[in-house]
Amino acid sequence: MSAHDAPRRATPEAATTPDVNVTPESTAAPGSELYPVTSMTALDVPEVLALENRLFPHDAWPESFFYDELAHTTAGPGGLPTRRYWVARDAAGQLAGYAGMMCVLPLADVQTLAVAPEAQGQGLGTRLLRLLIGAAREQSAEQILLEVRADNPGAQALYRREGFTHIHTRAQYYPDGQDALIMQKPLTDPAAPSSAADLRSPTP
Repeated sequence: MSAHDAPRRATPEAATTPDVNVTPESTAAPGSELYPVTSMTALDVPEVLALENRLFPHDAWPESFFYDELAHTTAGPGGLPTRRYWVARDAAGQLAGYAGMMCVLPLADVQTLAVAPEAQGQGLGTRLLRLLIGAAREQSAEQILLEVRADNPGAQALYRREGFTHIHTRAQYYPDGQDALIMQKPLTDPAAPSSAADLRSPTP
């Protein structure tokens, strides 16, 4: 569950969407000039909120959630932030997508991942997801988790393609009664001892 007890979501991108060849740690790979990625700041929130309400009309985060999350993007007592958020913009500076992650070791958690309809089909969802995975690895997380609507096969296909597996189902998790699939990707050797083992959800 997120810090705000709000459902985490992702906009669907078709399973056939071509990947943009971008490494998790970099935004300078081929194709990245289409949608430069920068860290989200408070100045981005009004545009992010507008896209949020456009994409998630039934369970959009309120404005205060984004400001609260950004307040945790500075280094904490351990020297690392517990939140990381990014925005992607097109050549005209229009918001094309955004993504956010929470990391409280040993786990990382995808908080949100969104791509504007006009920017879908160009690999931006894949690119943002890989950015989150790379950031989780940088912070030494052992696993990264996410939740996705059971009726969102496009997003599920994206996650499976990037190494996530379905480990649990939360019945009627979303406000409209739809189930949430909990998906997990190990970031360390699965055979190695894991301090996150006791935090894993049971396989349904």
